[in-house]
Amino acid sequence: MVKPRQDITGSNSLKGISGKVIVDEKVIKDSWKEYMEKLMNEESRWDYRIEATVKEGPADCIRIDEVAGALKKMKRHKAPGMLGLVVEMIQSTGDIGTQWILDLCNVFVNEGCIPEDWKSSMVLPVYKGKGDPMECGSHREIKLLEHAMKVAERIFENTIWQQIDIDDMQFGFMKGKETIGAILIVRLMQKYEGQRKLGERL
Repeated sequence: MVKPRQDITGSNSLKGISGKVIVDEKVIKDSWKEYMEKLMNEESRWDYRIEATVKEGPADCIRIDEVAGALKKMKRHKAPGMLGLVVEMIQSTGDIGTQWILDLCNVFVNEGCIPEDWKSSMVLPVYKGKGDPMECGSHREIKLLEHAMKVAERIFENTIWQQIDIDDMQFGFMKGKETIGAILIVRLMQKYEGQRKLGERL
């Protein structure tokens, strides 16, 4: 018998790091803040060695068609960021919204910085459906970002993809490719190589 899932819509208690149950609202908020900050700021170690062609020169300004294409591809009905601006609002303004995003992106290109409002986001814990709901680790963290920032990120991402050369052996984070496909290829190569060596011995 399958037990139906139950959404956890709120909690007035939480287990701290020591395992002790916390009921004070302020302490609960501080515990979530401490957990989120630690989770969001962990970085993987790497040796900083990059084998790639260096791209130099002034950055090109963003074009109006790039903005229009990015706006067209944006997903609708997504939760807004802290400012409450959703992509449907920008799309509904037509050319005015497109021009606003264009001007905004070109300010980023020329000044090399983003608005202070975009440096903050709202992070909501969503219960995974398993584990102890009173523990922070049993929740998936959902970060609500500004929609205008998402549009700008898509535009700059497309611009970067046009300027870099990716090796054909790159499978992760590649459109139309999956790491599982690379694993399958390696396993098939191992299988056929083993069969070839077995045939040589016979």
